Amino acid sequence: MNWRTTLTLLLLAGALVSGWSVWMHRGAAETGAGSGGRSDYVLHDFELVALDDAGRESFTLRAPRMARDPGDRTMAMQTPLFLLPDSENHYWQVRARSGWVAADGKELRLRGDVRVDGPPQGRKVALRTEQLNVFPDRDLATSPAVVTITQPGSILRGRGLETNLASKRYELKSQVHSRYVPQR
Repeated sequence: MNWRTTLTLLLLAGALVSGWSVWMHRGAAETGAGSGGRSDYVLHDFELVALDDAGRESFTLRAPRMARDPGDRTMAMQTPLFLLPDSENHYWQVRARSGWVAADGKELRLRGDVRVDGPPQGRKVALRTEQLNVFPDRDLATSPAVVTITQPGSILRGRGLETNLASKRYELKSQVHSRYVPQR
């Protein structure tokens, strides 16, 4: 599996979190007017397993805390860990210091030491950056920060990333460096 697959899985996770967010907010919007702002919630030390339409695991989200802001209806997560199964049921891991989901579920922001790691059973692929913005409806992931993609035989580094998962194309915006690393 290559890093493009990783980004595809990350966008899928963002889409599912967005869908879950919209579903959770749907009921709150209907009862929110008379509830005096009591419709927000906080989850502590939780694990969320999201299923696809066929009932298979799409992703698992673990975090020590997730809270919804009653004012703007956004959700914030502390140290989220997304576990994304690949076609062989091995898990990609996506970590960050914090995560944020827009009220409409159309944007996911991962901030601080964002780490995407391929499964240990497969090809060792890793993506590192300080921030990653995911727009599931547009099949788009971006980062204005420095991004490092490491895989067997190469290290690719640049400032600014834009990837379109539908077309499987990516672009590092500036200061791009590629390094060949012989395998031992």
